[in-house]
Formats: sequence, structure tokens, C-alpha cells
Amino acid sequence: MNAPESNTAPPRFYDRLRNAGIEPDDSEDLRLNKSLLMLATGLVSVATMVWVTIYSSLGPQFSPTLPFAFQLLLAGNMVLYIKTRNFDFFRVSQLGLFLFLPFVAQWIGGTIISTSGVVLWALLAPVGAILCIGVRQSVGWFIAWVILTALSGAADFYLADSLMAPKSSVPMRTTIVFFALNFIAVSTIIYLLLRLSIAEKRKMQQSLEQAHQQIQIEQERSERLLLNILPGPIAERLKNSSKTIADGFADVTVMFADIVNFTQVAANMSPSQVFAMLNRIFSAFDELAEEYGLEKIKTIGDAYMVAGGLNEELTDYSAAIADMAVAMRDLLRRDFSVNASQLEVRIGIGTGPIVAGVLGKKKFIYDLWGDTVNIASRITSEGVPGMIQCDTTTYHRLAMSFDFHEPQTIYLKGKGNMTVYRLIGRKGATGGVEN
Repeated sequence: MNAPESNTAPPRFYDRLRNAGIEPDDSEDLRLNKSLLMLATGLVSVATMVWVTIYSSLGPQFSPTLPFAFQLLLAGNMVLYIKTRNFDFFRVSQLGLFLFLPFVAQWIGGTIISTSGVVLWALLAPVGAILCIGVRQSVGWFIAWVILTALSGAADFYLADSLMAPKSSVPMRTTIVFFALNFIAVSTIIYLLLRLSIAEKRKMQQSLEQAHQQIQIEQERSERLLLNILPGPIAERLKNSSKTIADGFADVTVMFADIVNFTQVAANMSPSQVFAMLNRIFSAFDELAEEYGLEKIKTIGDAYMVAGGLNEELTDYSAAIADMAVAMRDLLRRDFSVNASQLEVRIGIGTGPIVAGVLGKKKFIYDLWGDTVNIASRITSEGVPGMIQCDTTTYHRLAMSFDFHEPQTIYLKGKGNMTVYRLIGRKGATGGVEN
């Protein structure tokens, strides 16, 4: 039972060391900077203790005062940071200790050679500055390391004879061993810090890429939803501008389709059945609108509104509206999987000028206004079940390609008597003649 605990202890210590001083609201970069500096501090502290142990075991009498003071300074500065949470002060002061203390150790211990190149440890300061402060800010730290190294080398060059006197108690073999150990240890710590930094940066990059992909998915979903509400050109204008969208069109063909006796039929159904019935019918109408290249405008209760001529992609939009109207009528008569209740529609078509625009800023809707819209709506409500009624303008535009019944005169409140034409279907089409 003790084995798992011993196996998990190092990772727990490693994680605690990396995460010490991290705040919940820290950015990813700041979290990484704190982790790297805390890890570097821990590794240097461990290495210092190991060095003293190895040095003592090799025989030379080495005073532990300096490394112990080094440990106290590093640990004390780290404790101060954990209490104050002042990371800016901590990283500058800790990197300063990394930079100066190795040179102090060399100046007290002798030459670069006799101290086994202990000044190599000071290289952690400019490397740490690159990782924890920034590339530009690290230049000063590197210059400081170069200057201190040059000064130490110059001092050793002129004082070499007196510093290398026979009284030195450090054997050459011990010096060589620690040269190798210093190179290995400093290189290892730098490697570990760079490896951790790059690994964390990659995780951050992957996280950003995943977030970007999720944003793209959500954006595509939003655009699809927007295109389900608005015509494509209007959706683009709404995305790219905050200006009010209102356009006048000189010639548009508008169609209304109204389900006959819907209220009476729905009265005997549950809400879910009513929804399913309307959804099947209007979904089939949506497919027809897409097939004929027309714009569905909206549904109003049991009424369906569609228009042609709102974009330049379709030139013969009046004929497309007529074809869709015939297809809607025939669909309800023949496809009982869509129209299980055998409902019928009244359809009205009007052609002329309209005004179109987007109303509101929340739960907005693209809608049409004008006399043309009113006429199409009114001749729909005054129509006969199964009939497609057109105004005079639409009739003259379609007369060459479609069959019509004799004109009818109906009375519209506020308009007076008005001539309408009942559309039968395409000329020469079989089964399209109304009785």
C-alpha cells in the first residue's frame, strides 16, 4: 500500500512547486511564467544541496556557509513572494540572485578553474529572463552575465599566479569532476525549463486552436440560423453594417397560402399533433421555395408567405411563384404523408412595388409592406379552397405560359371591386385543369 504513495509523492511535489503562487484569474502566460520560475528555484535549491554532499564525500573540506546562505536567500525570497503575491518583484529579485550569487561564490572560492566554472549557474538568469519576462527584456540580463564573466576572467588572468598557489586544497580531479557536473546540471535545468515552456506553449496553442475551431463552428451555426431567418444578401448587410435596412423594390411577386379550416381541424388535436401537422406542411413548402429559388418571408399562424424578385439571381420570378403555387396545391392533394388531415389551401398572388426591411434589433424579422402585399393577402382570404388567385398584373405576365379560368370580380373592403384570375397550371400540363 505504501508503494503507490511513494510513486505519487514526486509528481505531487513537482505540481505543488509549479503551481505555488498561481492565482485563479492569472492568464495562461502569467501562469507559465510563475511555474517556470518556481521550478527553476526548486531545481537550483536541490542541486545546491546535492553539490555540497558530493563535494564533502570527495574529501575536500568545504564550508557549507555560502551554499546555505544561497539556499536561505532563494527560499526566503520565494516565501516572501507567496505571502505578498508580488510577482514582478519576485522574478527580478530571484533572477538577480541567480545572476550574482554564482559570481560571489567564485570570487570567494578562487578562479573560474578552481571553482569548477560555478559561474555557469549565472546563465540561468538571462535564460530565465527570456522565459519569465520577455525576449527584449532579457537582453540586459544577458549583457550583465557577459560583463560579469569577462570581469571574472580578466581578474583570473592577472591574478592567476597568486590564486593558483600550491596552498590550494582542491585536487585537480575534484575540479574536473565538478566542471563536468556544473555543465551537466546547468544544461539539464535549462533543458527542463525550455522543454516545459515549449510543452505548455503547445498546450496553449492547441487550446487556442480548439477554441478557434469552436468559434468557427458556432459562427457557421449562427450564419445558418441567420440565413434561415433572412435572405442571403440581407444577412450579409446586417452582419457588416449597423444601419437600418429598408429597400424599395419596383417589381416583386408576393404569394400567400392560407390553410382552409385549420382552426376547426386543430381543435380536435393535442398541441404536439398540431405542431407536427404544421411542421410537415411548412417544411415541405420550404423545400419547394428552395427548389424554385424563392425567398420564404415568414409564417403567420397557419399562413405561409413567399416572394420572388428580391434578388437578381432569378429573373422569371413570377413564373417561379406560379409553379410553386401549383406544386403546393398538388402536394397537399396527393401526398398524404405530408397532409394526413387532407387539408386544402387558398393561395393569392400579387405583383408590384413593395418596401422590404428588417424590423427591430432583437428577435428581428425581415418583412414586406405595400399595396402589393395587401392585395395578395386579401385575395387569398377571399379565395376558394384549392384555388390560386392572381391579380391583373400577375395574370398579364403569366398568360402566355399558364392557363387561367375566366376572370372573376370580387369585392375587397377598402378597395372596391377587383378583377382576379384563377390559375390552373402550365399550358399543356396534364391533370392541371381545375373543375
